[in-house]
Amino acid sequence: MKQHLKQGKKNQVGAFGEQIVVNYLRKRGFTILDTNYLQKWGEIDIVARETNKIHFVEVKTVSYETKQLLEAAVSHGTWRPEENVHRHKISKLSRTIESWLGEHKCELDWQIDVAAVRIVPREKHATVKYIPNVIIE
Repeated sequence: MKQHLKQGKKNQVGAFGEQIVVNYLRKRGFTILDTNYLQKWGEIDIVARETNKIHFVEVKTVSYETKQLLEAAVSHGTWRPEENVHRHKISKLSRTIESWLGEHKCELDWQIDVAAVRIVPREKHATVKYIPNVIIE
């Protein structure tokens, strides 16, 4: 029961982070083409277009109780949400991207971006670290 509640809260935090990134991208001139594109083998959080390039955006969100705790975590270089995007995740994402491109008959250039979101829901505060064109070697 507790695990189910914890998972629900995690999904809420993730959905909130994705919405923040959608707004972030729109403000920067991107067109949102798709969100939460799902296949059996993976999911793409956000598909956005900027001029003639498609951006497949993986969103990682972490929640803090207070802005002070968030700032302490940042200043001490503790766990960063973007560290959760690793080779295996990119590999799964690549297969899902191939599906999206084929389904939408899209032949534009594309790249994978990561958006690391840190939120303090009670204080209505969020930061976004946008990392374009990630390549895991």
